Formats: sequence, C-alpha cells, structure tokens
Amino acid sequence: MTDTALVDVVLPCLNEAEALPWVLSRLPEGYRAIVVDNGSTDASADIARAAGATVVAESRRGFGAAAHTGLLAATAPIVAFCDADASMDPAELPTLVERITADRADLVLGRRIPTTAGAWPLHARFANRALSFLIKRRAHIAIKDLGPMRAARREGLLSLDLTDRRSGYPLEMLLKASAAGWRIEEFDTPYSPRVGRSKVTGTIRGTYIAVKDMSKLLREVKRRG
Repeated sequence: MTDTALVDVVLPCLNEAEALPWVLSRLPEGYRAIVVDNGSTDASADIARAAGATVVAESRRGFGAAAHTGLLAATAPIVAFCDADASMDPAELPTLVERITADRADLVLGRRIPTTAGAWPLHARFANRALSFLIKRRAHIAIKDLGPMRAARREGLLSLDLTDRRSGYPLEMLLKASAAGWRIEEFDTPYSPRVGRSKVTGTIRGTYIAVKDMSKLLREVKRRG
C-alpha cells in the first residue's frame, strides 16, 4: 500500500478471515485499507496485515465503534467505508469517490442491488425499505438504501461529530450531513451473498437491533422538527 493514498477505506471487521483476501485484493490503486478488528477470534488481523492493510483494534463491539475508530485512524483526504464480508466489491469505490473529487457531491452512498435472490434476505430488504420511507418522511432525505458503502471527505466527516457507536452510525452520518447542507447522492452497486456468518442484517436479531437504533435517531429528528 502507498503512503500517499488518495482514499482510506475503513473496513469494520469481526471474524472475516474467509472474506478478507478477496476484499483486500479488490482495492483500486491509491486506496489504502484500514481494517478495524472489532474483537475477532479468527486470523482476520493477521491476514489483513499480511496483505498490507493497516490494522487497528477496537474492543467496544458495534459497527459505529469500529467505523469511527477507522475514521480517526485515517489520514487520506477522502474516507470510504465498506463491509469486509465480500458482499460489496471495493472495486466499485472509484465511482463514488469520483463524485467527491469532481466536487459534485459531499456524501455518496452505494445503493445495494442484489446479484442473486439470496444476497439480501427478505426481512433485511423490508426493514431497509421501511427505514428509507421514515427517513424521507421525518428527515426529508430521499434515499432508497442506507447502504454500508459510502465516501466523503475526511475533514467533513470529522466535523459532523458523530457519537453513535452502534448500528445507528450510518444513519447519524446521513442525518448530520443533510443538516449541514451536504450534497448527497446514491449510485447502484452490486450486492452479493456475504462470505461467512452474518452479524447484523443477515439475521433477524441483527436487523431488529439495527432498526431499533436507527428508529431512536429518527424520533429525535421528529422531536427537534
């Protein structure tokens, strides 16, 4: 990996030893991987280091905790986020980043398009649709998917002062970016079956926790409104 990376890619990681080799091999030139080990009990951290990734540890469990630790470790002008389970292809990131570098958008989201019928479980797809409806209704932000793949400028992300350390982190980022007047765009990105066991949206319990965390944020938006 180069020390003059244009983009740091934050990859929250919990037991992704099977998926990491493929994920890290798909990073474009000039993109640096920051793998945030969120308490893995497999060889994830060793595999990431062997592939040349920067590895940082975050002992507090939660997507937001891992994602924000990665953001704080980043030094490149643009930071992207991507799941480490091979469900999304890091090779798609330049499409999002180009909108940032061309000054056409401030936050770009990857809208998940399933590649197979089983890539996106029905319960998770339904929850995402309901959440998108609530985001439009309560926060007046028209999006189709609050996807995990996204990109924005590092300094801008830090200025948002994100505090959620659980599943609400992506939504808090969207809400605060919109409140700050950011230009927000979505782009279609292929979404494939993940490698290994799902921890969040692939399980009914994980989906419930994510929806609960995000619903709390949206209720706060409604009260402020």
